[in-house]
Amino acid sequence: MKRSLFQHIIRLFPAETTHAIRMALLRFVGYLPLGKWALRKSLAPSDTSLEREVMGIHFRNPIGIAAGFDSNGDYLTELGAAGFGFVEIGSVTPRPQPGTPRPRLRRLRKQQSLINNSGAPNRGLEQAMRNIRRRNRHTYDLVIGCNIGKLTTSPRSRIVKEYLRVFRNMYQYVDFFVINLACNTSAKQYVPRTREEILSLVEPMFEFRRGQLDYRPILVKVSPDMSKEELDMVVDILIETPLDGIEAVAGSTALNNGERGAVCGAMLTERAIEVVRYVAERSEHNYPIIGCGGMMTEEDVRRMFEAGASLIALNSGIRENGLKLLRRAAKVATKK
Repeated sequence: MKRSLFQHIIRLFPAETTHAIRMALLRFVGYLPLGKWALRKSLAPSDTSLEREVMGIHFRNPIGIAAGFDSNGDYLTELGAAGFGFVEIGSVTPRPQPGTPRPRLRRLRKQQSLINNSGAPNRGLEQAMRNIRRRNRHTYDLVIGCNIGKLTTSPRSRIVKEYLRVFRNMYQYVDFFVINLACNTSAKQYVPRTREEILSLVEPMFEFRRGQLDYRPILVKVSPDMSKEELDMVVDILIETPLDGIEAVAGSTALNNGERGAVCGAMLTERAIEVVRYVAERSEHNYPIIGCGGMMTEEDVRRMFEAGASLIALNSGIRENGLKLLRRAAKVATKK
């Protein structure tokens, strides 16, 4: 993908600084009198054929933002005005956590990838709820998902309670949930890989949902480092329980050459597509899949849709190649 002069200049900064600059500029444009109109005209897909009904939810288009891009929901208005179909905030934890010390996001320039050792920094459940309550005309038709993760310092004995606390408090504010089964961006990783561990997380959520008037879909986000047998187990849970879908994939710790953190970006592309294809075929294309991980270009997005993804969530591709990837990806979705 060709980059503008601005993209070349901004990539001279460290990866986390680059993201902060980009988001500050997005916020600045949004504050201008015609800023949100400009975002919509320059970035937002306008083809109504992009509309999708997935998990019983209406999406204005199938291209969204993955968790980790707008962790607290600070930029929902601007991302909504820019035309994204959905934004997955998080990972959201019960209490704020600062993450690991900087630098914690390292760019691998030749590989078009990042090593994420951030430890899921976010300002916690209360801040996320405050931000979502501020929905306005630019976000009324923006689908919002919540990715739930664990506090790095919490022992395993508290994890189920932490996930359930976020789920119950966010239930009335978001449209769907993603249960993160790959909290792997810190020294204390949490990647449940047994049926018992995964069911212990999701079954209390199913129970809570049964008593609610509104239905919120629940998905699990899987690691690309899972074996075929482990993926089979997750798909079996999908088929046998009220789970609604799968998001694939998170970052990979198998590709980090011994460094701390998870690899995201182009190094992950092939594996992400492979996992989505396998999950889609194993589940006979009967369940929604959010494809993410390594979606750097419109060609990556096209291949992910062909593999069986229902929706695409972008992160590293925008960090490295800019927000215009949205419109390029939408053109591919139009041809789907």
